[in-house]
Amino acid sequence: MSYKKESYKLKAESVIENFKKRNIVGYYCDNKEEALRKVLDLIEKNSSVSWGGSMTIQEIGLTDTLNNGDYKVVDRGSAKTPEERQKLLREAFYVDNYVISSNAVTLDGELVNIDGTGNRVAAISFGPKNVIFIVGINKIVKDVDCAVKRVQNQAAPPNVQRLNLDTSCSKTGYCMDCYTDDCICGQILITRFAKPKGRVKVVIVGEELGY
Repeated sequence: MSYKKESYKLKAESVIENFKKRNIVGYYCDNKEEALRKVLDLIEKNSSVSWGGSMTIQEIGLTDTLNNGDYKVVDRGSAKTPEERQKLLREAFYVDNYVISSNAVTLDGELVNIDGTGNRVAAISFGPKNVIFIVGINKIVKDVDCAVKRVQNQAAPPNVQRLNLDTSCSKTGYCMDCYTDDCICGQILITRFAKPKGRVKVVIVGEELGY
């Protein structure tokens, strides 16, 4: 193991220890292949599963694996119309397993997520029986203030480019606290304590993943 990898592991283990006081279950995986296996271990066959928008879960190959596996998948990407998409977004609120990445994780074990329409943060806080986060080591930050700044200035600009949205950061590359209709920073959720115990699980990966 390289010195960098060893430092990743030590940082993750520190965060995972802090998860315990917050009723969050944490795991560390060295790479995305190991992370994929871990997440699949956490999802029972024939159970219902959905996911929020996330480059991370695409990068580890999870969406394709779930769509081709023995699961009851609620995939908003399969919608043929805007109305059907809205229906699937609401159905995702009732699944057994909701998979997502966190925009940022603090060293003290808080999960910080910023959302445009609120479907992700709503499902994180209440609804699905289990919420499973997959988080690249690049998303661990010092505290909540750093987490919010990370989302606004590192995650949001490439995301609005990917989604072809008209926001200030799509033009400048950094947050300008906009209020445009395309703004993706509408709702901020800080998960400092999870209920019931064990509902929220976080797989930290020793690689840079997502935005």
